[in-house]
Amino acid sequence: MTTVPVFEYTALSKLGRKERGAVHADSVADARRRLRAANVHVLDIASEHEQAPASPALARRTITLHRIRARDVATATRELATLLHAGMPLVPALGALVEQLAGQPLAAVIAAVRDSVNEGATLAAALAEYPKVFPEICVGMVTAGEAAGALAGVLSRLADMLEKRVGLVSKVKAAMAYPLLVSAVCVAVVAFLLSYVVPSIAKLFLEMNRALPWPTIVLIAVSDFVADYLWAIALAATALLVGARLWTRTAAGRRAWDHLKLDLPVFGDLSLKIAVSRFARTLGVLLESGVSILEALEIVKRVVGNTVLADGLEEAKDSVGHGDSLANPLRQSGVFPPVVFHAIGVGEASGNVHEGLLRIADAYDSEVEASLAALTSLLEAVMILVMGAVIGFIVLAILLPIFDINQAIA
Repeated sequence: MTTVPVFEYTALSKLGRKERGAVHADSVADARRRLRAANVHVLDIASEHEQAPASPALARRTITLHRIRARDVATATRELATLLHAGMPLVPALGALVEQLAGQPLAAVIAAVRDSVNEGATLAAALAEYPKVFPEICVGMVTAGEAAGALAGVLSRLADMLEKRVGLVSKVKAAMAYPLLVSAVCVAVVAFLLSYVVPSIAKLFLEMNRALPWPTIVLIAVSDFVADYLWAIALAATALLVGARLWTRTAAGRRAWDHLKLDLPVFGDLSLKIAVSRFARTLGVLLESGVSILEALEIVKRVVGNTVLADGLEEAKDSVGHGDSLANPLRQSGVFPPVVFHAIGVGEASGNVHEGLLRIADAYDSEVEASLAALTSLLEAVMILVMGAVIGFIVLAILLPIFDINQAIA
C-alpha cells in the first residue's frame, strides 16, 4: 500500500489562538501552499512522517477476527471527548487516539474513521461504516452534536451512557457467574459419581445376591443409564442449546423468548427493570443531546433489547408523529411501569423530559443492583438445598445396603 506523507502544523486562528492540525501533502512546501490556499496562517510545520492510510477492509477484518468490547468503545469515546474539550481539532484528536490504542483491535477502526474524516466525511458518517462497533445511538448522538457544534459535550454524555451500560452488564454477569460456576461443578461431580464411582460399588452389592433397598435400586438404574448414554445426554443438551439459539434469532422465536423473559417468576421483574433502564437512559441522553423525539424513539426501539418494549415504542412513535404526547401511548401499551409514563408526563409539562428519564434510569439501575444481590443469595440457597438433597440421596443409597450387611453379619 502506498504511504502518504502527513504534516502536523500549528496555525493562528482568526481569534488569535493557536490551533493544531494535520494535512496530507507531497512535501513541506506543498503543505504550506495548501494551507495558504485554505487561508490558514501557519506558525510551524512539524517534520514529515510517513503514515499509511488505514484500510476499511483491514478495519472490518479486525472486527471479524477480534471482538471489540463495549468497554473499549466507551473508554475511547471518553478519551476523544477529553481531547476535544482540550481544544484539539478532530482529526489530530483521532490520530492521538490511534496512538493511545496501539496494539488493540479498536485502533484499526479508529484509524479508518480518522482517514474518512480527513477526506471530508463527517464523524457520524465515518462511525456508521462500522455498526458492529458503534451502535446506532452513537451515530445519532454524534450527528446531533456535529449539527449543533457541541461534539465534545455530546461525546461526554455518550461516554457516560456507555460506561453506565457496561457497568450494569458487568454487574449482571458477575452476579450470575458464581451460581452458574457452582452449578456446573456440582453437575460435573454428580455425573462423575454416577458414571464411575457408583457402578463399582453397585457391582459389589449385586455380587452379594442380596435384596437391595429401593433408593439403591433407583441409584443403580440412574447410574447405568448415565454410564450408557452419557454421550447421548451431552449431544442432546448441545443440540437443544444450539437449536434454541438459532430459534431465538428468528423473528417469531425472538418475540416468544422476549415474552417469556418478562413472564418468568423472579427473573421477569429483573429483565423488565434492565430493559426499562436502558430505554430511559438511552432516550434521555438522546433528547439531551438534541436528537428529535421521533428519531430518538426510532433509535431506542432498536437498542432497547426486548421486542415487547420495542412494539410499545413503535406505537408511541406513531402516536407522537400524529401530535400525541409520549406518556399516553406508553401508558396504553401496558408494558411500561406507571412510574415511567407518569414521570414522562410531568417532564412533558415542564419541558424537561430528559431529566425525568435520566432519573428513572438511575433509580432502575439501583433497583437492578438490589434485585441482583437478592437473586444471587436466593440462587445460592436453592443450589445448596438441591445439591445437598442429591448428594444425600446418593450417600443414603450407598450406606443402606452396607448397614443391612453389617446387621446380617452381626
